[in-house]
Amino acid sequence: MDEPQPGDHLQKVYEQGLTWIKPSFLWMMYRCGWGTKADQETVLAVEITREGFLWALRHACLSHHVPGLHAGKDVWREQLRSAAARVQWDPERDLRLAPLPHRSLQLGLAGEAAERYADEWIVGIEDVTPLAREVHGLVRAGELARAEALLPREPPYPLDEGALTHLLPEARHDASSG
Repeated sequence: MDEPQPGDHLQKVYEQGLTWIKPSFLWMMYRCGWGTKADQETVLAVEITREGFLWALRHACLSHHVPGLHAGKDVWREQLRSAAARVQWDPERDLRLAPLPHRSLQLGLAGEAAERYADEWIVGIEDVTPLAREVHGLVRAGELARAEALLPREPPYPLDEGALTHLLPEARHDASSG
């Protein structure tokens, strides 16, 4: 039997599906249950290059069909199948993990995008599990102001005009239709 080689574990990631970038701390806490869900007990903050993030956005397809944004369902399906990344917009979360009226971007990476993410884009990894547990403890104790003070700063991400047009459901269709 051959000895395992560096990078062998990444091949399994590429074959198993999407790697998701979740830029919102509170949305990630919702997804992993403050680090209490099975197989999600460790919470990592992964810093990637701006160039990598923008590449993924440029090569992404919206995760659902939107009439007016996509030429048709068949065209959208082909775009989704061939896209290196996909975007979905999920409700942002508050400290109690309840949905807010605005949305947070989730960016799923596959194939070339997942390879670039693993091999080129990552510039830092921080274990934020202790922070997740501390904030969660404060929320459970009703100390929301103290919990909020500990949240990572998440300013709006500056993008060039039109950078997300192909990923915004509201950009090209009547809001009442979808």
